[in-house]
This record gives sequence, structure tokens and C-alpha cells, in this order.
Amino acid sequence: MGFEPTSVRLWKRLTRDERLAASAAFWEQPPEALLGSALAAIVKARHLRPQVARSLPLEDRVRSLAAILDPGETVSAALLVALHLGERRPLLSRFLDALRLPHEDGILKEDESAPVAPLGETEARDGVAALRAQFPESQVVTYLNTLWLQDPERWAVLERSPQWLGSGG
Repeated sequence: MGFEPTSVRLWKRLTRDERLAASAAFWEQPPEALLGSALAAIVKARHLRPQVARSLPLEDRVRSLAAILDPGETVSAALLVALHLGERRPLLSRFLDALRLPHEDGILKEDESAPVAPLGETEARDGVAALRAQFPESQVVTYLNTLWLQDPERWAVLERSPQWLGSGG
């Protein structure tokens, strides 16, 4: 199975528990720029007035957003990132360690003065192998697909080499 071409399609592929975990992580520190979009998705899906959506208890916002299969491309992308920055942070760290890329707790440290080089196939194989040895296949593929969606040029080799990514399921 290849990568999903959009964040919405990848979001739809997640299990209910994964969507709940992503939504919970998102609402812990919602990106200010996406707060309105996330609330708008809840308003639309639950047929609420905006002020009611804003006053929902945290648990209701988490469940509501997780239940929406198409919250929009931008919100879906943020939810996927939140999932990985939440409970899947060890996966990020393991991958970046295997690639020998500088990071801080799974967040890449970018050198502003150096251009970002695309990942090579050898490094990608090593990184994927390190992940597959430690994490469930579905989590590995979701993470790699999320990386590729965020920066298709840098992570292009991940999408071009599905034969060594596994089945994704």
C-alpha cells in the first residue's frame, strides 16, 4: 500500500483510538492559527452554534474532533503532527537517531545556514529498519507518510520506495 496523498486521507485511515490520541494531543496546546478551523469543523459536524462549541468541555472537544473524518486538510495535518508529538515521540527520536539527524526530543534541529538535503535511500532504509524493529508497522507507515506530507522534497525517497516500507497495515 502506498502513501496517502493528503492528510485527510491519512487521517481517515487511522483507528478510532489513534484519532482520539491525536485529538487529545492537539487540544493540549492547540495551534492558535488552527483553533478556529478546528472549532468550525466541530460546529459543522455537530450542528452547534460557535459559542457552544467554544464552551465545550475538553473531553467533548477531543471526542468531537476525533469523530470527524474530514476536518479539512490543514486541521488533519495538525492532528497527525499532534499524534506524533504526543504519545509517539519515541518513534520520532528513534528515526532521527538512526538517520543521525540532530534533534531535540524528536524535533529536528534545522541549521538555517545549510540547505536541507533530501534523504538518501541508504539512510532511509536504515531509519525504516530501526523503526520496524521497535514499533508496529502501521505506526511506522503513518509516521513516514506524515513526514512525506509535511515536506515531500526532503522525504521523497520514503514515498518512492514502497517495496521496503511494508504493507502499512
